[in-house]
This record gives sequence, C-alpha cells and structure tokens, in this order.
Amino acid sequence: MSVLQTLAAENTVSGNVNAVGYGLAAIGPGVGVGIIFGNGTQALARQPEAAGLIRTNQIMGFAFCEALALIGIVMGFVFQ
Repeated sequence: MSVLQTLAAENTVSGNVNAVGYGLAAIGPGVGVGIIFGNGTQALARQPEAAGLIRTNQIMGFAFCEALALIGIVMGFVFQ
C-alpha cells in the first residue's frame, strides 16, 4: 500500500450520520427561537401594556420550536 492510500484511508469520515443530520436540523429551531424572542422584545418595547399576551405567545412559539428540535433528535434514533 502506498503512502497516499494510507493517508486516504486514515482521513475517511467515521461516526454516525444521524448526529450530523441532527446538527443540521437544529439550525432551524435555533433560528426560530431567535426570531421569536427578538420580535417579542420589539413588541414589548412598542406596546408595554400588552406584555401578558406577548409573553404568552412567546412561550407558546418557543415550545413549538423546541418540540421540532426534539422530534428531530428522536427521528435520528428511529431511523437508525
């Protein structure tokens, strides 16, 4: 075996592809949570009297985004 073949064999990708897929899938909920809280902060600054309703909607949106992330990690184990 030549030196180039040995180096090529050592540099192969090893590990679980599901982990890479979940890492990529976690980008969406992360961006979603950032948008939710960023816009919620703007809404609270513009209309402080609606703080209760805005905060409730923020928490519900956060829960839905995090549910997507949890579904993504479970699907990695289901399709393994």
